[in-house]
Amino acid sequence: MKFAPLLKSAALVTAVALLPATTAGLAQVEGRAGPQFGKVFATYQRIKASYVEEVDDEVLIKGALDGMLAALDPHSTYLDGEALERLETLIDGNYEGLGISVTMEDGAVKVISPMRGSPAEKAGVKAGDYITHLDGELIYGLSLDEAVAQMRGPSGTPLRLSIFRPGREEPLDVTVTRGVIELEPVTYELQPGAIGVITVNEFSRDVGRDVLGAMKAMREEASGRLSGLVLDLRSNPGGSLDEAVALSDLFLSKGSIVSQRGRIQAENIVYKAETVYRGDAAQGIPLIVLIDAGSASASEIVAGALQDQHRALVMGQRSFGKGSVQTLMPLTRDSALKLTTARYYTPSGRSVQEGGIDPDIRVPQLSDPDAAKRSKLSLRESDLRRHLINEVGLDDKELETDKQDDPRFQLTAEELEEQGIDDFQLHYALETLRRAHGTAVASK
Repeated sequence: MKFAPLLKSAALVTAVALLPATTAGLAQVEGRAGPQFGKVFATYQRIKASYVEEVDDEVLIKGALDGMLAALDPHSTYLDGEALERLETLIDGNYEGLGISVTMEDGAVKVISPMRGSPAEKAGVKAGDYITHLDGELIYGLSLDEAVAQMRGPSGTPLRLSIFRPGREEPLDVTVTRGVIELEPVTYELQPGAIGVITVNEFSRDVGRDVLGAMKAMREEASGRLSGLVLDLRSNPGGSLDEAVALSDLFLSKGSIVSQRGRIQAENIVYKAETVYRGDAAQGIPLIVLIDAGSASASEIVAGALQDQHRALVMGQRSFGKGSVQTLMPLTRDSALKLTTARYYTPSGRSVQEGGIDPDIRVPQLSDPDAAKRSKLSLRESDLRRHLINEVGLDDKELETDKQDDPRFQLTAEELEEQGIDDFQLHYALETLRRAHGTAVASK
């Protein structure tokens, strides 16, 4: 997502500055779509006069705005009050709740991914789960904002989730104790063989700086030299476009990182290397990027840039496929539009929309006993109602290849557990770097 600068301080100035243009726009609308606006006003009048209960104007207007934005795509929305506060809180990376990224599918709340290290992940919530009840109360039919508001709450308080999990016959109940989700955007660990593993959980502020700090700390721990690096972007739902550019630039010394193209000239931008950081901060160090179906948006920008520039080997499973940019546009002091304003493209000109990033080496998560079942029913951008269509036109059969069994990977979760392997994808990446020690792992 792209955020309009100085959101709070500029909100009133922006609203006032738009008034003349808005008035002119309404004059044009009168000629083109006057009859349609007449229907809207007539509906408003009928509801006010005849609905079984009295309805506040605020409820009707917000409903009209929500409907207008929902007719566009899954990511454009109207935000005010608590919804806007929640978004601003997520940008800062701190809130109290469960720590899951969710979407609405046919009136049901579906988990895109639990955030790494969150209370939800620790309690066993999985990507692809459908949440049907909260503390025994049915939430089907609520808006996404209403459902999320009920999941939020003071740290330390329990919440019982009733979950339908594809692949299982019976629903299950999971109790999650809410926590302070201080999303550590970046965590790291030095593995045997002086291989650094950096996990980027979400793209909030200063991710590029935090990754640079992680590399410095691991170099010191490894007595000055890393032999390989894994950048783990799995289950990372994205965030700030600027931070995705910064993280990519950390490993690139030339060429473009990502381009975005919109309907208006101001949205046509090319982001280039060497604009945030000088040189490759990991020069000469083999790099593997891990992705999966929960890697979306900003994660896909980084994976696509490093893949196209031949700086990294991308490993794991096909990513989510969200190739659009949302801009937060203030309307008043306490309301804004989150509006899709552009599509983005990798350095080679690929659109990520629908198809996502296809890894160089597909590696299933064999250490998860339910992974195969969930993979066949996993939710991606192409499954969302009213998603933007990729201009090239994608073959659905090609997009489904990652849901087929790979004869190279046949170990069961139980067999891996006996070997002490609880994360097969990471294990495979580490072993690849150890085998390739001293050689480049990215194709040239």
